[in-house]
Amino acid sequence: MTPTRELALQVHRELAWLYADTGARITTCVGGMDPRRESHALAHGVHIVVGTPGRLCDHLERGSLVLAQLEAVVLDEADEMLDMGFREDLERLLQAAPATRRTLLFSATIPADIAAMAKRYQRNAKRIATTSERERHQDIAYAAVVITPRERDLAVVNLLRYHDAPGALVFCATRDGVTRLAANLSERGFSVAALSGELSQRERNLALQALRDGRARVCVATDVAARGLDLPDLGIVIHADLPQNKEVLVHRSGRTGRAGRKGVAILIVPDPARRFAERLFHAAHIDPNWSMAPSVDDIRVRDQAQLAVEIRAMTGEPTDEDREVARALIAEHNPETLVAALVHHRRQLLPAPEELTIPPSLRPRAPQARPQPPSRPGRTTPVPRQPKPQGMVWFSVNVGRSKNADPKWLVPLLCRRGKIGKQDIGKIHILARETRVEIAAAASTRFAEAVRVPDAKDRNIHIEPVDDAISP
Repeated sequence: MTPTRELALQVHRELAWLYADTGARITTCVGGMDPRRESHALAHGVHIVVGTPGRLCDHLERGSLVLAQLEAVVLDEADEMLDMGFREDLERLLQAAPATRRTLLFSATIPADIAAMAKRYQRNAKRIATTSERERHQDIAYAAVVITPRERDLAVVNLLRYHDAPGALVFCATRDGVTRLAANLSERGFSVAALSGELSQRERNLALQALRDGRARVCVATDVAARGLDLPDLGIVIHADLPQNKEVLVHRSGRTGRAGRKGVAILIVPDPARRFAERLFHAAHIDPNWSMAPSVDDIRVRDQAQLAVEIRAMTGEPTDEDREVARALIAEHNPETLVAALVHHRRQLLPAPEELTIPPSLRPRAPQARPQPPSRPGRTTPVPRQPKPQGMVWFSVNVGRSKNADPKWLVPLLCRRGKIGKQDIGKIHILARETRVEIAAAASTRFAEAVRVPDAKDRNIHIEPVDDAISP
C-alpha cells in the first residue's frame, strides 16, 4: 500500500521488472483507473497487489479483493498515509487480513502515530534504522535564501538559472500555487511540468513521463510528489513555499541525493518567516548555508563559464558542406566575431534572470551617531552636516497609469534595460500616459546608451531622456 497513485504505479513498474522471469502476476488498484479492469485482474488471481488504501477498501467491499490467503502486507510511506487521512482504511484492511500475515512498515520518519500502529498490528516487530537523523542528510547540501516578501517567483527563476540542474523539483503549498508558478516559469522559457492532485491521472502520468524522458527539466508540484517518487537526474529541490514541519522538509528534500548521488535542497525564506525556518532546521538537525538568492551578476558570471564549457564540449564530425560554410564565414568575418555570435545566440535561448531586492534583515545597518553631550549655557550644539544629494537626471518611459505602470515591474525593467542597480534609481512619478524616472547622474550616460538598444522582450517600451530639467 502506498499513499499516492504515482508511487503505486512506480512500485508496480519496479516489481514487474524484478519478477519478470518468475511468471508472477502483479496488478495495481488505484484511484483514477478503471475499477472493472482491476476487478477482472483480481478475479483471475494475482501474486502481488499494489494499491492505495481507498481503492483497496472499495475492492474489499465489493468482494473482488479476497485477503484469506494474504501472506504479507507492506505499508510504504506509512506516516504520509496517516497524514492524508487513510487511518480508517488502513485499519480496516489490516483487520481483514489474516492474523498470521507479516506486516512491514516503511517510513523516513517514525512519529508517535506510526509507532502506535506498529505496536498494534505487528507481532514481535523489530525496528531497523538504516541511517540516523543526522546521517540521512549527508548527500544533500541544504541552503536557505532569504527574500523580500512577494519576490518568491523571481527567486525561483534565479535559482533555476544559477544551478542549471538536469532536473529540478519545485514544491508549492497549494494547487493554485503550482498552477501560477508553472505558468510563470513557462512564460520565461523554462520547460516545465506541473503535478498536483487536481490533475487527472492521465495528466499526472504525462507530466512524470515528460520529466523522465527529458522534455521537461522543471517539475512544479504539491506534496503529492514528496513521497517515494524517483525522478532521474534530479539535482535540486526548491521549497518555494516553506514546509509545515520537519517531516515534510525531509520527505521533499529526499527526492534528490538518492542512491549515492549528491543533491541540493534550497528553502526560499521570506524575511518575516526566518525564525520559523530556523526552528524547522533545528528540529530536523540541519545546518543550512544562509544567503541571498543569486543576483543577476552572479548568473552572468556563471553563464560565461557555463557557455564556454558547453561550446568546447560540442562534438560531432562536421560534413564537407559544414566546412564549406565555415570557410565562407571566416572569409567574410573575423573568427572572434563568429564565436561571439554563437555565444550570443546561445545566451538568448536562456531565460533572463531577475533583479531582486535586498531583504531588510540582510541590509547593512547605518552607523549610529554618537550621542551629543548636553549643551551648556552659553554654548551652541553643532548641527552635523548632511551629505549632499547626488545629482539626478530625469528619463521618460512611454507607459503610465493607462498601461498599468507599477514600480514593481518598472524597477526590474529599468535595471535590466539600463544595466544599472536599484541604488541608481531615484524618484518614480507615474503619470497618465508616461512615467518619469530619476537616474543617478553618474550612471545616466551609461543608462541612456543601454536603453537605446532594442529589446526583444519589451519592443513597445521606449525610454528616453527628458529634455526639460523641470521635475514632473
